[in-house]
Amino acid sequence: MNKDLIAIFEYLEKEKGIKRELVISAIEESLQAAARKSVSGASNVRVSIHPKTGNIEAFCEKEIVDEVEVPSQEISLETAREIDPDCEIGQFIDVVVTPKDFGRIAAQKARQIITQKLRGAERDVIYEEYRHRVNELISGTVKRFVKGSNLLIDLGKVEAIMPTREYPKTEKFQIGEKVLALLLEVKDTENGGAEVILSRSSPEFVRQLFIQEVPEVSDGTILIDKIVRDAGYRSKLTVRSTDPKVDPVGACVGMRGNRVKNIVRELNNEKIDIIPFSTDPIELLQNALHPIEIRKINLNDEDKVISIVVEDDDFAAVIGKKGMNARLNSRLTGYDLEVQRMTDYNRSMEIQRNELAETDDPTLDEPIASIEGVNSLIFDHLAAEGYNTLRSLLKATPAQLAKIPGISIDMADKILDQIRKQRA
Repeated sequence: MNKDLIAIFEYLEKEKGIKRELVISAIEESLQAAARKSVSGASNVRVSIHPKTGNIEAFCEKEIVDEVEVPSQEISLETAREIDPDCEIGQFIDVVVTPKDFGRIAAQKARQIITQKLRGAERDVIYEEYRHRVNELISGTVKRFVKGSNLLIDLGKVEAIMPTREYPKTEKFQIGEKVLALLLEVKDTENGGAEVILSRSSPEFVRQLFIQEVPEVSDGTILIDKIVRDAGYRSKLTVRSTDPKVDPVGACVGMRGNRVKNIVRELNNEKIDIIPFSTDPIELLQNALHPIEIRKINLNDEDKVISIVVEDDDFAAVIGKKGMNARLNSRLTGYDLEVQRMTDYNRSMEIQRNELAETDDPTLDEPIASIEGVNSLIFDHLAAEGYNTLRSLLKATPAQLAKIPGISIDMADKILDQIRKQRA
């Protein structure tokens, strides 16, 4: 019995899921090529491996003749009848021609071919087992580090790769540690095999965690429209409900935050913002920044830019560490985001108004009868305080106008902004 071969069969069958018949066929085919070189002059050698004993035999088909002229291809009737007593001249018979030490010599010569064949068989098993599980969560054990910090993950029947780019820089793993990841893809390798690629950085990993943790997401009551992520630091996702009775944000957060806490724990305390979905980019941005109030907002559809002004104290939170929050909100809305402090905005507007007020345009000194959007009573109050020309209004500050009865600081801003836009 060839114990080494039997051990290989059992290992590949149990550990790799490759059927014994497939392994035997691959080895027989590769050994056959080696046998042709070992058996001089024989071109029709066939190799057979016993599936239970692992014994290897090489057969050569020879023609039964009266007088043997080519020993490698012919056999005498007398010799042939020792194998098959009923054979006749002109027939062909299989003769055992296993060379001495063939098991060792042939296996050595055929090692490369066998490896290729088995790699192809293993690839087929990988495809069959995992190709339908792309975007599913899968767990395994860290086996070792390869090519630097790439992780080799033992999934049982196969080993998967989690490249450095596919897990956050904030995460550190130890050999033997259990890890949950997204099955990102199954792809062919250059040497003819296949490998399973895992990810913990993909936004889809966050989606699958919510599907696992939130029943309403799993059954389709709540839809996650978009996820943007700076893996290891922050994720933002927009949600909406197909049932008006179900609050999508509340359901994802869970009672006392239990559902989202479980996800945050799996993500090693990565921050998660759950945002009500809207098709309107301005409303979506307001939802994303809540409870921060946007003081001024301008949408440029042509250049895909949203410009906003916020209070000075809110500026840092809107931008985020190293611009992360602004960058994620930009990806969420699909618009570039420009953020300005209120004091900077007011200073800029004041400069523009002063520049307009200093022009030689005589129409700025003509008395005005009304201001669009301002009722007559407020207008009368403005005129009574001496603000009855555009130039006098442009030279005023919002704080000065806000001292007039009936005018708030916001209204003063709107009046001055409207005049500036009309004359710009």
